[in-house]
Amino acid sequence: MILAFSILLLTTSMLMIVLVLLHKGRGGGLSDMFGGGVSTNLGGSSTAERNLDRITVGIGVTWFLCIMALGLLLKSSG
Repeated sequence: MILAFSILLLTTSMLMIVLVLLHKGRGGGLSDMFGGGVSTNLGGSSTAERNLDRITVGIGVTWFLCIMALGLLLKSSG
């Protein structure tokens, strides 16, 4: 069980790094490299940016729950 949570933690950590770098910052960020700078800002953020936000929050919650589960498992086993 600890191995499974450790692998999940590693995977979600890597995904969080990639997803945060893909977000559009004040200066455009890395999302401009993948076509994010082409969209117009007429109605706020685009659909792709909103979906990226939702995915990032979901991965972040999974990452947090994985850390909590690992902490509880390691505390009870050791």
